[in-house]
Amino acid sequence: MPNRPELVVMLTYDDLTVPDARAIFDRCRHTRAQYWGFKEQGLPLPEMKDLFAEMKACGKTTSLEVVTYTPDEGMAGAEMAAACGVDILMGTVYNDDICAFCKAHGMKYMPFVGEVSLRPSILEGTADAMIAEAQSYLKKGVDGFDFLGYRYTGDAFALNRAFVSAVKAPVCIAGSVNSFERLEEVKQIAPWSFTVGSAFFDHVFGDSFAEQIDAVCDALEK
Repeated sequence: MPNRPELVVMLTYDDLTVPDARAIFDRCRHTRAQYWGFKEQGLPLPEMKDLFAEMKACGKTTSLEVVTYTPDEGMAGAEMAAACGVDILMGTVYNDDICAFCKAHGMKYMPFVGEVSLRPSILEGTADAMIAEAQSYLKKGVDGFDFLGYRYTGDAFALNRAFVSAVKAPVCIAGSVNSFERLEEVKQIAPWSFTVGSAFFDHVFGDSFAEQIDAVCDALEK
């Protein structure tokens, strides 16, 4: 399938990293998922560093998703990501200083777009405004977008389809891919990637965490 989306496994529940994230990764490191990440809240920084180091040692591509909405909080999250040596900083409201920091530390930067608030996050705004915002950030050097399309307060499928079609950059549809029906929608929309976190803990895609990861990977190839 052309442009098959990549699964990003998030060791998070309700936008917080789960306490046993490392144990879960240890049980699932041999699954087919290449991309792994978690949030900036839920684990002490030393444990975050150790877990990301383990992921990298296993050849995984890593991301830290920072669910913050002010420049100072976003920069603190970027500094945390750099300290952990992650490949991709996801989240934060776009900021020039954060973008420059990511470039200086060899991290890709994929900020939010739209009117994002609360935790777990919700997304508001219009498709046209989000597309224009994304295009302005691309001119400033971002690498892609952390797009909370299924957290949208309106027609999520229409928004996701319009945004991915219009924005010529990697888009990660992040959050609330929580059914096989939505997984089929994601395949149809064909973004660069999508995240699954809470749905794995709710056993939406099967029994064990590892079995669900491979079930999603299998579904992507059908």
